Amino acid sequence: MIPVPTGVRVWLATGHVDMRKGFPGLSLMVQEVLKRDPNSGHLFCFRGRRGDLLKIIWHDGQGACLYTKKLERGRFLWPSIADGAVTISPAQLGYLLSGIDWRNPQEAWRPTSVG
Repeated sequence: MIPVPTGVRVWLATGHVDMRKGFPGLSLMVQEVLKRDPNSGHLFCFRGRRGDLLKIIWHDGQGACLYTKKLERGRFLWPSIADGAVTISPAQLGYLLSGIDWRNPQEAWRPTSVG
């Protein structure tokens, strides 16, 4: 899990992105398409066409960071808005990275008694 400092927002870039892009290409998309500052410290998440690959870029104050995760099974759940960005909480990002439906997470069943 990425440690997200207080006050940092998590942005999901809706639609799909060419996953061959690295930090320079993705940060240019943040600046030109999302109209945000890629060096602000906020996290910007991008998903590939197939939905099984996710890239997150952010600037941690010392340099640019790029996180990549590929699911072996399933797909990352993504907003269906064609263009733009959606903001989610750091807790929802944790669900997203775990492959859980971040829009409506379900609590796991817990036993009511022991023995």
